[in-house]
Amino acid sequence: MLLKGGLLLDPKNGINQQMDVGIKQGKIAAVLSSIDESNAAQVIDVKGLIVTPGLIDIHGHHFWGTVADAYLSNSFSSLPPDGFCLPAGVTTVVDAGGAGWRNFKTFKAQTIDRSKTRVLAFLNIVGAGMSGGAHEQNLLDMDPKLTAMEAKRHAQHIVGIKLAHYSGEDWTPTERAVEAGRQANIPIMVDFGRQDQHLSLEVLFMEKLRPGDIFTHCFAHVRGRMPIVTKEGKLRSFIKPAQQRGIVFDVGHGGGSFVYAQAIPAIEQGFRPNSISTDLHTGSMNGGMKSMSNLMSKLMNIGLSLEEVVEQSTWNPAQIIQREDLGHLSIGAVADIAVFQLSTGEYGFIDTAGKKIVGDKKLITELTFREGKVAWDLNGRSKPTYKP
Repeated sequence: MLLKGGLLLDPKNGINQQMDVGIKQGKIAAVLSSIDESNAAQVIDVKGLIVTPGLIDIHGHHFWGTVADAYLSNSFSSLPPDGFCLPAGVTTVVDAGGAGWRNFKTFKAQTIDRSKTRVLAFLNIVGAGMSGGAHEQNLLDMDPKLTAMEAKRHAQHIVGIKLAHYSGEDWTPTERAVEAGRQANIPIMVDFGRQDQHLSLEVLFMEKLRPGDIFTHCFAHVRGRMPIVTKEGKLRSFIKPAQQRGIVFDVGHGGGSFVYAQAIPAIEQGFRPNSISTDLHTGSMNGGMKSMSNLMSKLMNIGLSLEEVVEQSTWNPAQIIQREDLGHLSIGAVADIAVFQLSTGEYGFIDTAGKKIVGDKKLITELTFREGKVAWDLNGRSKPTYKP
């Protein structure tokens, strides 16, 4: 298969120009300024479109099932990845803590093993996973040793440890998550907050987390957590030093964790997130977030460039989760590819506080390839024209 004439953005390889991409046996076979069409069994014209590596969403919720009152752990608020990731150009998704060591095998059999989308996982420090309510407050179920053992047992699929939704006013869950990450040699992702008294973000970034650990929901302003931008609109003085130290700032939009009052002043003051992620579940999908491509478009309309949002959705997250085989279109790499139209017009984008901005550009996913096969084709660009 040959993708002909598209603008190729491949941040790892420093490519930002019109290039042809050849695919053979599910791998990238050639990337050249011009490839003879006679070499291909099928040619897809992508002239005027943007070709990128398949997107990597490192914060989604895909442990979907039918267990009542289990929130995002084998229950109704999570989403099957093939129906909600591939149409947005996402070929790899990381479930962020839906499963813990007690129920990861169910998640693997039910979702990971049955999905066309590549599904990875942050294993919850809570053994019962992200089951909501009292389950996520149970310190007795936060076992670093057992969590790390399960992570090492399934190292092909588990790329990190997740801490979320704890409402106590102590550092014990953070310390246990970090210890599990240390034992398994993988990063942790922290969904921080909900305490009645704020725990210090500066202590979290400079003393508790390790370089490479991830702070998700970076543009949130929620109860029980210090925001990164003060009420006077100033980026806190320790944020950029924390990022320079190696703390990863992840967007994690979600249904309640992205407000323009944080994102716009932070970006205006030179702050850039390390990775873009959706926190995809039924609430965020049907709220202001919608999809990965819509979120990338939103960020482009408040100050990020096309090149930045592509890098933060491909090569950056691949490095963050220690999967450097992904997120690029090098020769021999898996042919996970997204193709976008950059549309211009008048578009509304909503934050989680219910506020809207109007932007003039929007990424629309035209094609998604997973292992060299068409997994999404919005306008039939890969199909022959009907003739009576």
